[in-house]
Amino acid sequence: MRIPEKPISSYPWYLRPFFWHQKKKYGQVLKPALIWARVPRLFAAIAILYGVLDRKSSPIDPVLRSLVTVRVSQINGCHFCIDINSAVLAKRTGSMNKVEALDQWQNSELFDSKERLVLEYAEAVTYTDRRVGDDLSQRLHEHFNEDEIVELTGLIAFQNLSSKFNSALDLPAQGFCRLPKSTDHNAESR
Repeated sequence: MRIPEKPISSYPWYLRPFFWHQKKKYGQVLKPALIWARVPRLFAAIAILYGVLDRKSSPIDPVLRSLVTVRVSQINGCHFCIDINSAVLAKRTGSMNKVEALDQWQNSELFDSKERLVLEYAEAVTYTDRRVGDDLSQRLHEHFNEDEIVELTGLIAFQNLSSKFNSALDLPAQGFCRLPKSTDHNAESR
């Protein structure tokens, strides 16, 4: 890690319930939370945004949300994000199959047409050498209403923020998921 975490006791009292909740949910406090929390207002804003995007009432299917978060994390080379988001994807799908095939999703029959569309969109938003064209936008409108497209785009943008932050500061995986060896060589060159 390029920036060290501080002892929990040194963070403001009002952030400690977040850490307690993480320890209860994950069995440990998440390293990114400890780093974001070095700037408490920033941490609070990020936590609220994440909560809105990952709420149970989201109009975006939980599996689609997980596919997006893992794929964007793979592209950005975020070890922590790949780890935790892969564990969530495996839990939501009931297997590791999609986790193991995700970095080569174009060549896998595990993904249905809607999942492929969402992954294509996530890549178009994430890769700097790509753009979202009219054709892709039109195909999105065939499956999602405008508010859903806004929320999906917000999720992709948030995951880019989160994974780039974590990757830049070299935050490690915390052992949530047995990760397959990535064959995505594009992530290495970006």
